[in-house]
Parts: sequence; C-alpha cells; structure tokens
Amino acid sequence: MLILTIIEKLPVADEAGLASVELVLRLIELLARSDRPRAMSDIARDMGISKSRAHRHLRTLVQHGYVLQDHDTERYRIGIKLLALGEAVRDRFDVLTATRPDMGRLRDDTGQTVTVSALIDDAVVVLDLLQGKTLVEFGVRPGSTLDLHASAHGLVALAFGPPHLLEQALERRLKAWTSSTITDPAKLKAEVEKVRRQRWATAADQLLVGVNALASPIFDYRDEWRGTIAIVGSTQFIDAAPSAKQRALVVDAASEASRRLGSGRPGWDPSRS
Repeated sequence: MLILTIIEKLPVADEAGLASVELVLRLIELLARSDRPRAMSDIARDMGISKSRAHRHLRTLVQHGYVLQDHDTERYRIGIKLLALGEAVRDRFDVLTATRPDMGRLRDDTGQTVTVSALIDDAVVVLDLLQGKTLVEFGVRPGSTLDLHASAHGLVALAFGPPHLLEQALERRLKAWTSSTITDPAKLKAEVEKVRRQRWATAADQLLVGVNALASPIFDYRDEWRGTIAIVGSTQFIDAAPSAKQRALVVDAASEASRRLGSGRPGWDPSRS
C-alpha cells in the first residue's frame, strides 16, 4: 500500500521515473533506520544526491504523511503513518499464520472449501483459500472483495468490526445480488445482532443462488476482531441452518486461531446458537 501510494504520484513510464521511485524507497529506508531526526544536507550527502532533489522528494513524503519535518529544527524523521501501515500489514499476516494450521484440518473434516478474510480499507478481502474435496470449485480467489451485507465474512465484519462499518452499511442502498439478499436495513441490523450473539454467520443464497458459507470471527491479544475463517460450499452440503458439527468445527478453528493471536475470549458456548 505504501509503495503503491507513492508510485501513483510519480512518473514511472521511463527510466527517470523508475529512478525516482527507487530514490523514494531509499529515502524511506534511510529515515526508518535513523535513530534521530536528520538534516536535509545529511540526507542528501548520504543518498549521494543534490539538496534540491532531496528536498523535492522529502516534501512529497511529508505531504502524504510518510515523513515528518520538525518546524523548529527543520529536520526530518519517519512518520507515524508508515508505522500504522506496518502494523496493519503485520496484523494481516498474523491472521494467515494463525489460521493456516487449521485450514487443512477444517477442509478435511468438512470436505468444503476454506477461506480466510480480513478488513482492508473498510472492505472484506479474501486473504487465503483452500479448495474443498467436492467436484465444484469456487471462483473466489485471494484478493477478492466480499459485500458486507451479502456474505458470511461480511456479516462477521459488521458484527465484530469497527462500529462505523455497520453505520455506513445501514445508511446506503443494499444491493440485491439475489432474491434472498438482505436489503432491508432493519433486517440487516437484526441479523448482525444474531451473529454477534452466536459468534458465527451464514449467507445462504445471498450472494449466489445455491451457495452458502459458514464463518466465525478471529480475535487478537487485545480481544479485537482481526479476521474471519469460513467454509464455503453448495447449500446441498452447508444448509442455511448448518449442522451442530459444522458450527463446532468452524468456531473451534476460529477459536484456535484466536488463541494463537493471544486472545483471552472464552470458548464457544453452543447454547447461544
């Protein structure tokens, strides 16, 4: 995300543009390694470039929040935005690390495709997928974005993610992917409350007729929602009201992943289902 944001602001169609991208990345690495704010003359000397060139690129980085300049000393240091992006990326990869030990076991125990998602820029994005043992393969691939109101992953995000997600979803028009898609804000709110109580979600026929998913949230050491693990399959195999065994397998996989991330949340209580 950092690299893409910077590249979008620079001309990269020729060698000079590519050199500018490389220079910006070197500047970021230099400041990230520095244990104190650096003067522009020092930065230019260490980079082997002119002061005017260093100033031009540093000004761009300051404008986008990746570098900070002290108003009194005029020295430069790395910005908090870069730290925030690094933390976000680390969290996403932590979710993958935490879920991978259970993905194969969950696939083998259920026979269904297993997916893992996380929230990226207020969108639910599939991070990983393991195809099931059925004859049908699903077209969702890592990088795919899922609608919040029409997918099991999305419903989990609305139930356990940042409050503004649900507020925004209730304010906008809810797209009807099928005749079963929830398009009534009141019904969506009720469904999210239900997911919050039982700690799992389904979305039978809501995104695609004949397809369902059963998803459960993953929490970290702060007991904050970090992602979701789910099984996906035909409604022939994952009913709108999943079996107790399927629910237990998916929620247990999510609980194990949460435990690896340091969550202290209590285990799943079947009486809430």
